[in-house]
Amino acid sequence: DLNEVLIRDVTSTYAFRVTGDSMEGAGIYHGDEILVDRSITPKYGDVVIAVYDDEFTVKRLHVHDHGVVLHAENPAYPDITIPSMTQLQVWGVVTYSIHHVHSRKLH
Repeated sequence: DLNEVLIRDVTSTYAFRVTGDSMEGAGIYHGDEILVDRSITPKYGDVVIAVYDDEFTVKRLHVHDHGVVLHAENPAYPDITIPSMTQLQVWGVVTYSIHHVHSRKLH
């Protein structure tokens, strides 16, 4: 049962479909499904889903003395620097990315 393998806390885990390519360096691609666990306390280096400026974003969390940085795993995207944790809602920690395999039709 995939639920037993992939989900630690069924009441706190949600699936999201990824749009965009900002996390390709972490193996998360446009169209993938990510599993997000809201029961995990986010820590430095975790890939998180966060709400900033009323929008969801998937980024790597870096917490420093001078604020919070949401880091994209694609050099085409700049870091998002947030002055304090109070201005950011970390919605949950990404635990798995399920990549869709696209098959080609054989002629």
